[in-house]
Amino acid sequence: MVDLFVERVLVKNNKDQDELDTEREIVLRLQNRILMLFFASAACESCQRFAPTLNDFFKRLTDEFYVDRAAQLVLLYIGLDQSEEQQDSFLKELPKTCLFLAYEDPYRRQLEAMFNVEELPTVVVLRPDCSILTPNAVEEILCLGPRCYRNWQEAAEMIDRSFMMSEDFEGTSMCSLRDPVRRLKYKVEDEKQKKSKKKSRGWLGGGGEAAEVDGGGSPW
Repeated sequence: MVDLFVERVLVKNNKDQDELDTEREIVLRLQNRILMLFFASAACESCQRFAPTLNDFFKRLTDEFYVDRAAQLVLLYIGLDQSEEQQDSFLKELPKTCLFLAYEDPYRRQLEAMFNVEELPTVVVLRPDCSILTPNAVEEILCLGPRCYRNWQEAAEMIDRSFMMSEDFEGTSMCSLRDPVRRLKYKVEDEKQKKSKKKSRGWLGGGGEAAEVDGGGSPW
C-alpha cells in the first residue's frame, strides 16, 4: 500500500491541513493498515447522503470515545470534484483524521482509472499489500456498519486482539478463534467414548460396571 503513495503528498483533514510529504511519514501512517479509498464528489447527491454514515463508521472504529484502541484503518478521500471549493466544502463532512489528495494533484484521476471507478460514491478497500479486499464497500458499510472491519481484518489476515469496540465487552464471553475447532474435536472424542462404553456393556453383559459409568446423571 505504501508504494501507491510513497512519492505523493497526503494532506491531513485538520485545521492546518498538515502534509505528509516524506517517505518516513507516509510509511508510518499507512504501513500494516487497511486503506479505504473514498471516491466521491460534492456535486453527487448520493455522496452527500453517504458522507455522514461514513463519518460515523470511521469514528466508531478509530475514536477513543468508542474503542479502547483505534483500528488499523486509514480513510483517504479521492475527490473527483469540479473545483477546489467543492472539494474543500465536502471535506468538512468527513472526519478530521482522514487524509486526502490535494485538488491540483493529477494522481486523483489516475487512481480513479487504476481502480476502475464507475460510480460514486465508491469505497475501495485495500489490504496492506495493496491488493483489493472489496472494489466497493458502500453497501457493506450501509448494511453492516463497523462490523465490516472485522470481516476485512480477517480477510486481510490482520488479527489484532487489542482492538475491541466498547459493546464487545457487554455481556459477551471471550471466545478464541479456535473454539469451533475445539468443539468439533470434543464432539468427536465424545462419540468415541460412547462407542467404547457400548463395547464395555457387551463384554460385561450389561452388568453393574457399565451402569456405574452411565448412571448417576448430573444434578443439573
